[in-house]
Amino acid sequence: MSESGKQADSLHRFLFEEAPVRGELVHLDSSWQAALEHSDYPAPVRSLLGQAMAAASLLASTLKFEGAMTLQVQGDGPVSLMVVQCSSELVIRGTAQVQSEVASTAGFRELLGEGTMAITIEQQGQSERYQGIVPMEGDDLATCLEAYFDRSEQLPTRLWLTADSDAASGLLLQLVPGEDEGGEGWNRVITLADTVKGEELRVLPARQLLHRLYHEENLRLFEARPVSFRCTCSREKIVDVLRRLGQEEIEEVLEEQGQVQVACEFCGRHYYFDRVDAAALFIDASSGQSTTRH
Repeated sequence: MSESGKQADSLHRFLFEEAPVRGELVHLDSSWQAALEHSDYPAPVRSLLGQAMAAASLLASTLKFEGAMTLQVQGDGPVSLMVVQCSSELVIRGTAQVQSEVASTAGFRELLGEGTMAITIEQQGQSERYQGIVPMEGDDLATCLEAYFDRSEQLPTRLWLTADSDAASGLLLQLVPGEDEGGEGWNRVITLADTVKGEELRVLPARQLLHRLYHEENLRLFEARPVSFRCTCSREKIVDVLRRLGQEEIEEVLEEQGQVQVACEFCGRHYYFDRVDAAALFIDASSGQSTTRH
């Protein structure tokens, strides 16, 4: 990796050779820009969503199987819901629902209010999933996630997250399971990480940042993994959603608007259904008979 240029849209894993600590560092650039392309979030919401996407990338990289990790935050503030999903292949997407006006200086609690945080892990090909839900505890997303790990995983974890309109980045440090969290190595590593500035985290290349923080430590840095944005929406999935809504509701929309228009909240892609398309939704493919009731 070039020492002078930033390696964009990548996640780096590293280990401390002389301390029982593992770490991850992620930079999101074009993938973050792609996530914002069809959205017009207020600046504080953009920052929060970017931090969530960085965090989801860090957490999903620890999956030991093919699957996905979803981070969901629900609150009673202007941002009622934020959902970010990242696959084990580090393909990411995210969205936020803004219900009311957001002040330009709004912080974490002013955006979300009181609520809950949920992390859901799904393994590909398996119907069962793991979900942990905890109250939001803390005044920023990183602190809430640290509390989640302390409560649900009993695994000492620290995060540093930052985002602006151009980039989103995150640093995760985690004690190796089975080690003493009060040990000198863990405390030293955390103390040094606490000196990192948000701009450094967003701008500096991984090697340069780690050297800045840990030039006196013996680190093993693994090969970078690429992170990308991709939405999994499709016309077929939208058809399933419309069928679940029912024919009566679809016909009401047609009467009012002349067509049914659905926009994906993750990527902004629009799907359109005219009267012929809508009628076809309720034809039983196996029998060729309409499901319309008279």
